[in-house]
Amino acid sequence: MLASQRHARILERVNATGAVRVADLVAELGVSDMTIRRDIEQLARRDLVERVHGGAVAAGEHAEFPGRQPSAEEPGFAAKSHMMQRAKAAIAREAARLVEPGAAIALSAGTTTVALARQLRGIPGLTIVTNSVPAAQALADTASTSGHQVVLTGGTRTPSEALVGPIAVQSLRGLHVDLVFLGCHGLDLKAGLTTPNLVEAETNRALIESGRSLCVVADHTKWEIVGLGTIIGLEGVATLVTDSGLAATARESLGEVVGRLIVAEVPSQVVTSAAGPLA
Repeated sequence: MLASQRHARILERVNATGAVRVADLVAELGVSDMTIRRDIEQLARRDLVERVHGGAVAAGEHAEFPGRQPSAEEPGFAAKSHMMQRAKAAIAREAARLVEPGAAIALSAGTTTVALARQLRGIPGLTIVTNSVPAAQALADTASTSGHQVVLTGGTRTPSEALVGPIAVQSLRGLHVDLVFLGCHGLDLKAGLTTPNLVEAETNRALIESGRSLCVVADHTKWEIVGLGTIIGLEGVATLVTDSGLAATARESLGEVVGRLIVAEVPSQVVTSAAGPLA
């Protein structure tokens, strides 16, 4: 494959999902790690992508791959809000289709669940329990017109804008919702759904126990990321909504474990150069 063909393929992947890993490109294109890194560097010099640790992202997205982060490191909500924005929006749209008017649901904290909260504003009559301050704020803006009842747990605030701890857990006991939407720091076949914050893991387990069914919303960069604490094993996930950047091998592995796998297609972003459109 010529360098120009590799560059076009890299841009296609980045434009479709917002980011791509070097390891995935090596496997897909059958070239060396060094060749892919050199290709990304050349594209970055032309301002077509941004180089990040482990791969490349769409110019201006400022995402990073957390694969080599310490397992207890927790990025702040503001930092995560800039990562994988188009993938999260696509996931949120698919997840919102699972919600019926008048349902009682729960939302965990996280930037993907906040994107989902914005999608839920058009579904009438929902009761929404959440430990996410930004999600509650997003829903409160339209509560008077949508007929939503928003229940915000108490608790101690984390860098991810989650309310956690004994007060949050106690407020969730005795609640019974139809569907729980859970974001996560990482998902892995062995470790399951994980988070860097052990107290948040405990609160998320209480959130899960309040629901009849669990739907996980997680973009493809969460795959094979392992945080300090496990929330629940993948076999406990009824539905997983992810994006089209997830590799075929990962889709196959997850499809064998979770109840249902939904892959949201991420709209391509046209990137242009002086010579014209590249994707």
